Amino acid sequence: MHKSAALEPGYLPGDPEYRRLSIALFAAGLATFALLYSTQPLLPELVDAFHVSPSQSAFTVSLATLGLGIALLIAGPASEVIGRTTLIRWSVAATSGFALLSAVAPTWHTLLLLRGLQGVAMAGLPAVAMAYLREEVHTDSHARASGLYIAGTAVGGMAGRLIAGGLADIAGWRFAVGGIAMVGVVCAALVWLLLPASRNFRRSSGRVSIWPVLRDPALLALYGIAATAVGAFVAVYNGAVFRLSGAPYHLSAGAAGLVFCVYLLGSAGSATAGSLADRFGRRAVVPVGCLITLAGVAVTLAAPLPLIVLGLALMTAGFFAVHGVASGWVPARAHASGGGTGQASSMYLFSFYLGSSVFGGLAGTAWSRAGWNGVALEAGVLFLATLVLAVLLKNVPSRVRN
Repeated sequence: MHKSAALEPGYLPGDPEYRRLSIALFAAGLATFALLYSTQPLLPELVDAFHVSPSQSAFTVSLATLGLGIALLIAGPASEVIGRTTLIRWSVAATSGFALLSAVAPTWHTLLLLRGLQGVAMAGLPAVAMAYLREEVHTDSHARASGLYIAGTAVGGMAGRLIAGGLADIAGWRFAVGGIAMVGVVCAALVWLLLPASRNFRRSSGRVSIWPVLRDPALLALYGIAATAVGAFVAVYNGAVFRLSGAPYHLSAGAAGLVFCVYLLGSAGSATAGSLADRFGRRAVVPVGCLITLAGVAVTLAAPLPLIVLGLALMTAGFFAVHGVASGWVPARAHASGGGTGQASSMYLFSFYLGSSVFGGLAGTAWSRAGWNGVALEAGVLFLATLVLAVLLKNVPSRVRN
């Protein structure tokens, strides 16, 4: 249907539609990350249930993120033609459906297939969420709204891991996966009921080219930040479940899952970083977040459990500060460069989930060969690369206030 070229004013905090949008995208982000990483605290359980190695068990995480990353290359450009809200709604619903099927998977390979399909189904939300926010939220509140959405993903990452670990202690991994799937069903219902229809989306009338978002040095640096930061982040948590379940800690899945409560700091870190970016600029905030992640990894090298938890908390807060600001920076930069916000967001998130799949999957190998020191070394090198890219961004000419 043809739409007028005139744009509606963006939603501001305090508007009823802004509240509906915030709740819906918070729920969508919560569901996506809860379902995506729901098997992470269950890796030792899957090793015992299917008689696979630690590195093989990590495939339940890496295949989901790989499927998501690949599907993003299609979902982002497709959203420029078919629209944002429909894609978001169906994405969350289909993801929950595949999660329910995963809970009753009869074989290891069936579980892996369903996890890969679940990742593909997830792509509709992250591919367009930031572009949707840029179109529907007032410019002065972009970073804040992006921070709230990323905060939802942080809470989802915590809740998914925490609930899955607790449910596994009660009735095993199938009960845990099914329980998280039901959380996804509830969130999907909220998204369908609350998410406001797009007012400022304009369907593309011609061929969508991805070339403009691949030649901007700032966007390329942001894609690199996505891959290295999340790769290190997932590697640390993949390794942590094995470290905490073994000597000298011997924590159950539920007890080890309590460690993921530090995700609350990730939520706070994302929202706070968004507000600071509005005030001081994105270029100033991202390097600080990188330094916090490196400090957190260093602290985890200590043996006492409280220090391990402290290190994970610091790393989590720093990571979500970096990701929350960088992911909102991408569509703003792309828009200032002449459009292609959906493609730019898709490339950022393709890099994000590719890094999660590749570097997160390597954590199993690092753990098998060198224990926690190997995992920490991998994460430290990746976070250092993130910092270098963030510093390089300071030398790229600005096209938006950043």
